[in-house]
Amino acid sequence: MGHRIKTQNRGRGGPTYRAPSHQYKAELKHLGNDKVTVRGVIIDIEHDPARHTPIALVRLEGEGKKVYLLVTEGLGVGDQVAWGPEAEVKNGNTMPISKIPTGSYICNIEARPGDGGKFVRASGVQAIIIDKTIDRVGVKMPSGKMKWFNSRCLATVGVVAGGGRGEKPFVKAGKKFHKMKSQATYWPRVRGVAMNVIDHPFGGGGHQHTGRPKTVSRGTSPGRKVGSVAARRTGRRKR
Repeated sequence: MGHRIKTQNRGRGGPTYRAPSHQYKAELKHLGNDKVTVRGVIIDIEHDPARHTPIALVRLEGEGKKVYLLVTEGLGVGDQVAWGPEAEVKNGNTMPISKIPTGSYICNIEARPGDGGKFVRASGVQAIIIDKTIDRVGVKMPSGKMKWFNSRCLATVGVVAGGGRGEKPFVKAGKKFHKMKSQATYWPRVRGVAMNVIDHPFGGGGHQHTGRPKTVSRGTSPGRKVGSVAARRTGRRKR
């Protein structure tokens, strides 16, 4: 019997593969909704171990409660921010997507009204409002794909902060190690064909080759579930 392969170890759980969620500061969600407006002022910009984007600590008006906000480029300590239909169309404010002008950059978009924000949250990314209908808004996503949202979904005006993060080279392996460690990602990643036969289904042999079909079904046993899992198609693509 062979060893457990990486996918089996990950499925079993354990501290090696578990994200350090005990270090995360907050679940960043929009306040207010398409009927209620909430306002606040930024009192600090902080680092969150859960993401590469900086987050802002905001003190809400009136109640004095403090919450965290996903930062857009240009926001700083002392700036006023707002969530809701009465918020002004300016950088950092969040409002129903139907109230944001066509051609504006937006981020942190709700998939459906009230879910708190799901799309376009990575550092340095933005989406663009392209078209509007009575109850839907067309948005060009960072991938270039056009996606339609409910007009009541909230979105933040601006570009997510932290752009250009990937432009700085790691230079040495130690930097890369600590980055992957914080993401609970097993690194370095070894190719299956480079392993011994007991360590991976693609391992062993006189030279590095898979030795079996790489496409496996969805219900394959965990010890064999590697390669192209439940591939929609196989073979060489015809042009």
